Amino acid sequence: MMNYKGYHGSVTFDDIAEIFHGEVQDLNDIVTFQGQSVEELKTAFRDSVDDYLNFCLERGEEPDKPYSGKFLLRLDPNLHRNLSLLSSEEGDSLNNWVSTRLKEVVYKKMANKSQ
Repeated sequence: MMNYKGYHGSVTFDDIAEIFHGEVQDLNDIVTFQGQSVEELKTAFRDSVDDYLNFCLERGEEPDKPYSGKFLLRLDPNLHRNLSLLSSEEGDSLNNWVSTRLKEVVYKKMANKSQ
């Protein structure tokens, strides 16, 4: 995984064309880059991110930003206590327990949508 200015890029190698193809991850917009060497690829990645940010600036749009994976959630104190007790009973941290439950709900909803 490549990182630049908070953006992450993934890379694949096309062994027929002998070129690296990359894409900036976690954006609604599509931002790609390519190179024939590692140095060329790194430069292309940075240039693509900079071009994307400049393009957004020129259009007066806020660029997409990758999510950090953190969000603040306000709960009723009793619910917080009960969640903490449940996670402890299952030998898990509150953070991991809640994250696991949220994943279960999201994946179930997404599976139902695709049917």
